[in-house]
Amino acid sequence: MARLKRILSIDGGGIRGIIPGQIVVEIEKEFNIKAADYFDMISGTSTGGILTCAYLLPDSENPKKPKFNAEEVVGLYFERGGQIFDVPFFHKVRTAGGILDEKYPAKGIEKALKEYFGDAWLKDLLKPCIVTSYDITNRKGHFFGQHKAKKDPNNNFRVRDAARATSAAPTYFECEQVRSEARKVFTLIDGGVFVNNPSLVSYAEGRGIFKGATGAKATAKDMKILSIGTGFTRKPYTYKKAKNYGMAQWVQPVIDIMMSGASDVAHFQMDKIYGTVENPRQYLRINGDLKGTRIDPDMDNATDLNMERLKTFGTKLFTENKKKIEKWLSL
Repeated sequence: MARLKRILSIDGGGIRGIIPGQIVVEIEKEFNIKAADYFDMISGTSTGGILTCAYLLPDSENPKKPKFNAEEVVGLYFERGGQIFDVPFFHKVRTAGGILDEKYPAKGIEKALKEYFGDAWLKDLLKPCIVTSYDITNRKGHFFGQHKAKKDPNNNFRVRDAARATSAAPTYFECEQVRSEARKVFTLIDGGVFVNNPSLVSYAEGRGIFKGATGAKATAKDMKILSIGTGFTRKPYTYKKAKNYGMAQWVQPVIDIMMSGASDVAHFQMDKIYGTVENPRQYLRINGDLKGTRIDPDMDNATDLNMERLKTFGTKLFTENKKKIEKWLSL
């Protein structure tokens, strides 16, 4: 029997990417595997897209090996989180606290991505991947992929540009204009606006690039997918308040509802798809409720205390789901 294709899918969620990042740290330690070696494809949205790129970035000294292990990848958040989510005084004044322009200048995140990813191209990444974004000019999803980049220079971009585009969350960072190796230009924003949980996209893409046991296109029974979230909250919006919301008041609730709703729908669909195969456990979703944790769920709270709490929560989620993960890995 042919080995199942192994796919890792990571949600968006800003600084909360520490949660899935720490889960992968624990998986690497506990089961003595490397994400880049074990998985046949990795996908991610926003912060999950940055994690995807970091796991698959080749070492310049040994291009067949990953540059970073999972612990070093989580370190990116602790080393650069404060820099990325920093608001200089004059930027705050000029934008009226993020009302007239994006909340954060792009300089911090672009500097961090340049330092971590350098001049690497998508085609250089170690495995097939999907990094999601949305094309606001052509009004459609844009999916960066190593396997696409290797075939066509129109689909080959600097890794740092793909990471910047997937994390260009509206109201937080300005949109990003990227240029392919073939000089094709796209204007992109965070993929979380339509696919915050990329597990369904991973499944669809896997069907296109992998083969099943019979040599035909892979189906659900030929793939196993580990989907990791960034924690969730069910913040209520009451009728009493929401009925009087205007355009300005609806911006943040709409983003929150849109992203969490998209994640929930993707999980619902994946659960139904894998409910039709002989072993539904080939699809495993790991996520956790942040209520009562003292974690600030805001995507941009990069204080040392909040990041430590996110890391602790990631470890807790791994411990609670260790047996499920072990069974999934053994399939």
